[in-house]
Amino acid sequence: MRNDKHFGPFTFKRLVAALAAVGVLGAGAAIAVQRNLAPSAPQAVAAAPAPAVPANAAAGAPAPTPAPMIALPDFSVIASRNGPAVVNISTTGSVRTAMDGAEEPFADDPFAEFFRRFQGPQRGGRDIPSHGVGSGFIVSADGIILTNAHVVRGAREVTVKLTDRREFRAKVLGSDPKTDVAVLKIDAKNLPVVPLGRSTDLKVGEWVLAIGSPFGLESTVTAGVVSAKGRSLPDDSNVPFIQTDVAVNPGNSGGPLFNTRGEVVGINSQIYSQTGGYQGLSFAIPIDLATRIKDQIVATGKVVHARLGVTVQEVNQGFADSFNLESPEGALVANVESGSPAEQAGLKAGDVIRKLNGQKIVASGDLPAQVALATPGDKVTLEVWRQGKPVILNGKLGSANDRSLAGAEKREAASKLRLGLALRPLDPVERRQAGLPSGLVIENAGGAAANAGVEPGDVLLSVNGRPVNTIDQVREMVSKSEKSVALLILRGGERIFIPVRLG
Repeated sequence: MRNDKHFGPFTFKRLVAALAAVGVLGAGAAIAVQRNLAPSAPQAVAAAPAPAVPANAAAGAPAPTPAPMIALPDFSVIASRNGPAVVNISTTGSVRTAMDGAEEPFADDPFAEFFRRFQGPQRGGRDIPSHGVGSGFIVSADGIILTNAHVVRGAREVTVKLTDRREFRAKVLGSDPKTDVAVLKIDAKNLPVVPLGRSTDLKVGEWVLAIGSPFGLESTVTAGVVSAKGRSLPDDSNVPFIQTDVAVNPGNSGGPLFNTRGEVVGINSQIYSQTGGYQGLSFAIPIDLATRIKDQIVATGKVVHARLGVTVQEVNQGFADSFNLESPEGALVANVESGSPAEQAGLKAGDVIRKLNGQKIVASGDLPAQVALATPGDKVTLEVWRQGKPVILNGKLGSANDRSLAGAEKREAASKLRLGLALRPLDPVERRQAGLPSGLVIENAGGAAANAGVEPGDVLLSVNGRPVNTIDQVREMVSKSEKSVALLILRGGERIFIPVRLG
């Protein structure tokens, strides 16, 4: 779930398209649901008293066996023991005023950032303060705190408030938008900490508990069950989310998800919502992944992700029949990047990856989710179905930073396009918030594009009617045009065509 600055609903149609795995950024009032809570520790089964046997009952007749009554769990122990280690996070940044100098519409609305992010600069506007709230939890007594990256994104000042009402100015040690994990540090000692569990040990149907500050209401406790594990959401984050039905809302972002032993098993991050409010689908980042990100940030201040270098798609029944597979499972390799670890391992387009290091790949999203849990340099064994036969391939994962460096070179080259634009792809959060399947953020506009009215902050959707998602696509379209190009731009929630005469 995103904090109250960063929510935006998805349509149910997109949820279906993502095989019921869509996580979106929701906001709004929670739906009241009556449910039984689970114990923080196993409790004895209390049998109901047996009914009295009538005096005239036949001798020797067996007495009816009463159904056992299961003692309902009590989360109060977890709440009281670990609640002091859950913190409230408030941030301060700035937003632009509207063109007439009045304060920006929706400035106090949970969806404000959703609208603001894609409006771009406002002529004649000015910066005014903005505020956001979220949650976090202390993982070391010297002040290390885990939260969501989106909670602190763009914040100039981050304040952490403890349950004893003490407040501290926090330093952001590092943030990883790819996994939506951030690490904060406050100057304090002997702080209460939460115990960390293993998200891999979670079972579907197991009770879980969330503590956070929805809408700024500190130390709010909600409970539910694990609905599914390893959910791959259509946001390019490659996080194998834990799906629950725990009620989470704006302000819960970054808060802990506990198992019945009082151990943190996830970080509450997203919800699916058609209304902006909780609708029974919430998603948490597995603590196993978050801990790995945290360790990298604390040690180096940055995060390096593993990379295989393939594009995959779902294996449906038609593909399964064509490839003589017993079931429509696996990740169909659509493309292998040149020089990538996948190519070096021997993967080819048309292969169906069935297992990675012995872990079964059921849906195509399972593959990037498993790679996300690995480290660059890790050795991998791939079980592949190729031309009707199983094949075993061995390789070593590379670093996603290698591709990022190449992307930086492309962005630099793009700035020299005849358009005069500096472009970058939409990050997963931006794409999810805007509900866009493709597009490029215009980071800087000069030359012909600026003269035509293109502005930094606009989102380039298409060139000459062709949707664009990469800088190479823009370069190709421009190279084919002699005099001018038609750019479809998203600005302030509206789509406009801007003709640009090439210089």
